[in-house]
Amino acid sequence: MTERRNLHNGDTWIELTEQPLQVGATYDWALLPSCGAVVVFSGTVRDHSDGRTDVRSLTYEAYEEEVVPKCIAIVEEMRRQWTDIGRVALLHRIGELQLTESSVLVVVSSPHRPTAFEAARFGIDALKSTVPIWKHESWGDGGDWARSAQHITTIDELRKSKTRS
Repeated sequence: MTERRNLHNGDTWIELTEQPLQVGATYDWALLPSCGAVVVFSGTVRDHSDGRTDVRSLTYEAYEEEVVPKCIAIVEEMRRQWTDIGRVALLHRIGELQLTESSVLVVVSSPHRPTAFEAARFGIDALKSTVPIWKHESWGDGGDWARSAQHITTIDELRKSKTRS
């Protein structure tokens, strides 16, 4: 794995990979004696999307050089907002994935559950809106880029929109 696709040091694990995501191993890595909560979010490939009921697989592509820097910015913001979080993992698959496979993992450990839940929610929302990763859906009689694609934004814009609401 090249450095542009992987960062695994101390309490932060960021990875873009073609390999299946290991939910249990990521959870185990996040455990710390000081943390009584670990929240694991696993986004999985499902059989429907935006009016389509026959999705068969997804193929993810990424602007690979930007994934780790954008994920670092997310983790930095998470640590700024929730100063007592322990470990954070942001892992995403690329390539073709079949139904029920994990496409993304966000794992956060903290001393208490509210912080872990809030930080993990922020982590997946920020990843989906700031990291340049796109999905192509394949269904029974064709395929196309996912209809639910959203505009890529920045952590600063997310912070501004949060203070407005």
